[in-house]
Amino acid sequence: MKIWAHRGCSQRYPENTLLAFEKAAKIDGLTGIELDIQMTKDDHMVVIHDERVDRTTEGFGYVKDHTLAELKKLHIYADENPAQQIPTIEEVLDLLEDRMKIGMKLNIELKNSVYPYEGMEEQIVNLVHARGLQEQVVYSSFSALSLEKLRKLDAETELGILDYKVSDCLYKLRGGCGANALHPYGGGYRHIA
Repeated sequence: MKIWAHRGCSQRYPENTLLAFEKAAKIDGLTGIELDIQMTKDDHMVVIHDERVDRTTEGFGYVKDHTLAELKKLHIYADENPAQQIPTIEEVLDLLEDRMKIGMKLNIELKNSVYPYEGMEEQIVNLVHARGLQEQVVYSSFSALSLEKLRKLDAETELGILDYKVSDCLYKLRGGCGANALHPYGGGYRHIA
């Protein structure tokens, strides 16, 4: 069995925070960590699930409508732990890079099916390659077009197509998105190649 920490150790710590990722990385036998990226108004990649900041911070509005500096002023409360901030993907890689180099994987979900962030695929692939972590990264998205772009940028990368049902994942796969894994909602992680 493979164990993945969804949005970090998110049952005990605030999701998609450095605290949640740090705690997850300490789990014995962990295969990898899943996280979500979106882009700010000034083209920085930040790690947050929702398109809006309302649910996880005291702020409001869309991630895409805030600059990185504006997002960094928001707090994610962590019970008795110090308040967290929305991290950049670079901050997460700084934290996890050593663990990744000895085998831990990172599933980076591109949250671009509601707002197709221009240049997100190029930016994340370039960053991952610059750090030499491409063998440890799995990209996933609900957007088949995004996966097609990722496949063109990196022919060897592992891609997972997301959808709510296995049948919907298979439909997107047959459309040529280039995925080699299915990531249906609640259905686990299924390899097809």
